[in-house]
Amino acid sequence: MRKESGRTRKIGELLQRELASLIPRVVQDPRVGPLTVTAVDVAPDLSHAKVYITQLTGRAQGAETVKALNHAAGFLRNALKERVTLRAIPVLRFHYDESVERGDAISRLIAKARSEDSGRS
Repeated sequence: MRKESGRTRKIGELLQRELASLIPRVVQDPRVGPLTVTAVDVAPDLSHAKVYITQLTGRAQGAETVKALNHAAGFLRNALKERVTLRAIPVLRFHYDESVERGDAISRLIAKARSEDSGRS
C-alpha cells in the first residue's frame, strides 16, 4: 500500500463530498439507487481516482450500480470540473466497498456468540 500524502487525501475528501451530492442529482440511470460514497483514493499524480461506494440493497444491486456509474464516469468528471477548482480532474473508476457488509456480518457473529454464551451461564 502506498503512502498517501496530505494533498491527495484532501483532494480525495473533496471529491468524495462533491460526488456524494452530485450523483443523486445528475445520474438518471434507474440502476443507480440510493448509495453512499465511502472513500475516494486518488493517485499521487492525480491522474485517476478509485471511488468506493456501498448500498444497503447489497452486493448484487451494487454490481449493477457500479456498472452504471462507470458508464457515467465521464459525465460525472465533466460535472466535477464545474464544481471543483483543480487543474486536472482525475479519471474516475467506481468500485463496490464490501467493508460495510463484512462489518455487519462480524457484528452479527459477535452478537450470536454473546447470546449463546449468556445462555450457557
